[in-house]
Amino acid sequence: MVTTVESGPWGGIALGGDDFGVALSPKAVLSMPDQFIMYEGGIIDASSLGFMQVGPNGDVNPSFLPERVTGPGGFPVIAHGSPRLYFAGAFTAGKRDIAVMNGRLAIVRDGPIIKFVKKPYKVGFNAGLGLKMGKEVLYITERAVFRLTGEGLVLEEYAPGVDIERDILAKMEFKPMISRHLQPMDELVFRDGPWAY
Repeated sequence: MVTTVESGPWGGIALGGDDFGVALSPKAVLSMPDQFIMYEGGIIDASSLGFMQVGPNGDVNPSFLPERVTGPGGFPVIAHGSPRLYFAGAFTAGKRDIAVMNGRLAIVRDGPIIKFVKKPYKVGFNAGLGLKMGKEVLYITERAVFRLTGEGLVLEEYAPGVDIERDILAKMEFKPMISRHLQPMDELVFRDGPWAY
């Protein structure tokens, strides 16, 4: 597996925060235009992208707010060029206190801002177009995993320790479909081990 960052690094260890766009010891660094040509051309096999809002049919608003001037960055190009999309982020936003204790997710205080909304402010990923293109799309949070289908979002997994009605469905502006094979997320995700950072 070779990871990339939209600013050009291939491989290495991608940094975050103020250092986003930089990678330690990359195998190569392309110019940003060349990197985007590669993304648009379908060289990537899978992408992990963040989200700010998700709508009932799976549309994603990556970064747009009514009171701020922001852009989507490389989000639209990466989302368009990748056959597998894994949108990852916190289920709610704002000040919260969520921890992992004894192999379970503990939501002490939830974020007050709902991110799964009836109508995203702007759309950076059009789910209908993604489905027509045959994309595999998952929405992964600390407490729930949803899959995109032609009928909208389907809740497939939930974190051990959460109450599905109280901690997931009540924190959404719409009701997703529930999979007939709904199951807990893998317990390894909620355990300390040599893979933990």
